[in-house]
Amino acid sequence: MALVHRTPDARFTGLPDYPFKPHYYNLREGLRVHFVDEGPRDAPTVLMMHGEPSWSYLYRHMIGPVVEAGYRVLAPDLIGFGKSDKLTTKGEYSYAMHVAWMRDWLESTKADRIVLACQDWGSLVGLRLVAAMPDRFAGVVLSNGGLPAGEAAPPAFDKWRKFSRYSPVFPVGKIIQQATSRELSKAEVAAYDAPFPNAASKAGARIFPSLVPLGENEAVPDQQEAWKVLETFDKPFTCAFSNSDPITRGGDAKFRERVPGARNNPLHRTLQGHHFIQEDDPEGFAAVILETAKRAGV
Repeated sequence: MALVHRTPDARFTGLPDYPFKPHYYNLREGLRVHFVDEGPRDAPTVLMMHGEPSWSYLYRHMIGPVVEAGYRVLAPDLIGFGKSDKLTTKGEYSYAMHVAWMRDWLESTKADRIVLACQDWGSLVGLRLVAAMPDRFAGVVLSNGGLPAGEAAPPAFDKWRKFSRYSPVFPVGKIIQQATSRELSKAEVAAYDAPFPNAASKAGARIFPSLVPLGENEAVPDQQEAWKVLETFDKPFTCAFSNSDPITRGGDAKFRERVPGARNNPLHRTLQGHHFIQEDDPEGFAAVILETAKRAGV
């Protein structure tokens, strides 16, 4: 295994609006996953999964309201992001490994009656978890993401993929800001930069866009198998895409058509914001999560 970077705790001191106690789980491979675990341990669970290049900090304005509504909230940092360990070689990462790592971690939490809230890569990993263990999930809320299985890459995404691989600089905080409608504070931008003190620590963030199975990709067969499960998933599946995301616009249509739990679901809505809707409309995203949980009976 490649060298592992563990971001020093001091980098995360005094982050605005992120008071959550850290929790850690050691994967079988020896890598350490960080996660937020708030609320009663025996309550139904809302699993908040972040995308790239963000981390659980993205959900800081949503965790509290969902906990206050009586739920347990789990918000992990994917390997390569946040307070989780980071492999420093791009070639050490694969889509399959991300799914396996998160399944290992999720099973360790003993969570059940789970409502998945996901966006960006949080959906690519999270929906694969739903497909792998559908009985553990009571519902899904999907925003600005999907489960691609070999489709052609949209031009905007192709441009982003090339930038992530070849740009001499990769300013994570500024990247988040460019995909957010509201103006982040300097401290918030710094919080997104905090996990990545050097170039080696950004290997996972750099390679993620290249792992998305758009076009020919080794992950396409696994995606197709996952879709077979989703096409039988009849629990509440709510799409809450934003109105200003050029990359995922219209991506909800295939879920409304193919996932039974998304058909005739009255909770679908359009949220107001850009790609990182957790920054632009956290209240709206949290509200649809709670409505979906209620519709799921948890």
